[in-house]
Amino acid sequence: MVKVKSAAPARRRLLDFRRLFLAQLVVILLVAMLASVMVGIEAAGSALSGGMISLLPTIYFVWRGQRQQRSRQPQRNVLNLYQAAAGKFGLTVALFAIVLTTAPPSNPAFFFVAYVVAQLMHWLAPWLVHERSTL
Repeated sequence: MVKVKSAAPARRRLLDFRRLFLAQLVVILLVAMLASVMVGIEAAGSALSGGMISLLPTIYFVWRGQRQQRSRQPQRNVLNLYQAAAGKFGLTVALFAIVLTTAPPSNPAFFFVAYVVAQLMHWLAPWLVHERSTL
């Protein structure tokens, strides 16, 4: 029996992270609104800055991690993910250093709560991230 190869190109699967980003943003805004109601507008600013320190490195990681995903070399894909993780860690440390030295949060509790809650949204990633087929 002879196997016949299909003339159609193989479809590649890319993950769509927009719902994860949107969920993180919604949670950050909810914490900021809660901070605004409970304490004041300064606490809301602290919550927003803490949440953005979580969201921006996540966006960088996804962008960098999927940049060369079409490569057929597994070693290159793994190296790319390691570089994306290292970049995310470095960006997180840099953002923390910049925010905490230039504009210290007026309410550190809401600052760190927003950061942690946005990080915890990664636990929901299996339900929020969908595959989309590309050529």
